[in-house]
Amino acid sequence: MINCVAYREGVKVADIPVEAISDYLQKPEHFVWVALKDASPEELRQMQEEFTLHDLAVEDAVHGDQRPKVERYGSCLFLFMHLVEPGDLAGGDRCVGEVSVFAGPNFVLSVRNRSKSDFLGVRKRTEAEPDLLRHGSVFVLYALMDAVVDRYFPVLDALEEELEKIEDDIFGKGSARENIERLYRLKRRVMVLRRAVAPLIEAMSELQGPRVPALVANVQEYFRDVLDHLARINGSIDSIRETVNTAIQVNLSMTGIEENAVSKRLASWAAIFGVWTALAGVWGMNFEHMPELKLQYGYALALGTMAAACGTLYWRFRRAGWL
Repeated sequence: MINCVAYREGVKVADIPVEAISDYLQKPEHFVWVALKDASPEELRQMQEEFTLHDLAVEDAVHGDQRPKVERYGSCLFLFMHLVEPGDLAGGDRCVGEVSVFAGPNFVLSVRNRSKSDFLGVRKRTEAEPDLLRHGSVFVLYALMDAVVDRYFPVLDALEEELEKIEDDIFGKGSARENIERLYRLKRRVMVLRRAVAPLIEAMSELQGPRVPALVANVQEYFRDVLDHLARINGSIDSIRETVNTAIQVNLSMTGIEENAVSKRLASWAAIFGVWTALAGVWGMNFEHMPELKLQYGYALALGTMAAACGTLYWRFRRAGWL
């Protein structure tokens, strides 16, 4: 457990022990915020008893590896999100952190797993805005969601920066194979971020519209702000994916162009040496009745003819851009 704090009308009352949670839940205008890190099943079961959490929601929090989602369980909301950091992307989804948030009318429980980042800044921010914290647990739910989504932006910037470097190398001195490998690795990292963002956009429909839970009915504008951030991130992800696919095609096309240029050069030299070999083969036959073999300057004339023929071919190929 990281902390367990009771609030009244947006103002911190005290850090309280777990045993006192039920007492504060009975007090009007109070709510309790509990934060756990890498919680054990026993700790979660204890929280379930204190807050009367649904079995299915607790099971999702215990096992993890869930798709980002928002679910209703009576008056309680269960939110599951992925915590993505720039250093996590190389290892795929298995290295991505997770956060589960249970929010009820008078409590918030956040459970963070497999993540080095903390939410101390979120608590400090909310406590500095008592007018907003007066909304109760729903404002904490918004603040946690907003903090998670805001951490996606540096990840997105890192992906875009990596893409720009690869694009420069495609037209620079980087090898084609290395560029394609880097593009595919980048594409996999983009997919990790997309799997964190796209389902969350769908899940936000639970917090928007006329039939939203009563818990969030008066603060929908805050969740619209989160949805706007998610939409921007998702649009940038789609743009990166399209650019990566285009870059792969460009890289393959440039490789094909280079191979075609090499083939042209090889074919040109093969034609030149083929003419030389053909003429040398004709005059190299030791037939008796070959008048040019008896000429005084026949050898020089044969070499000159061969050189002229090869030179003409070389000039034509050079003019055509094959050499």
